Amino acid sequence: MNDSKKETVEGKVIEALPNTTFRVEIEDGQIILCHLSGKMRMHYVRVLVGDKVKLEFSAYDKTRGRIVYRNK
Repeated sequence: MNDSKKETVEGKVIEALPNTTFRVEIEDGQIILCHLSGKMRMHYVRVLVGDKVKLEFSAYDKTRGRIVYRNK
């Protein structure tokens, strides 16, 4: 996997959807549909509405992303 094509941004979870999918509002006001990364699923990291998260999305599709970290 080439990390140069990934961008990491911070946002806030505004809605929880089925199958560990979330709507996240990033700093510039854009709303992105995100899923939980495999490592976070493996370690049972719980993400709730209102949590601040780090997410990465591909340079090719700015409307979908993957949550990789939950801030405390």
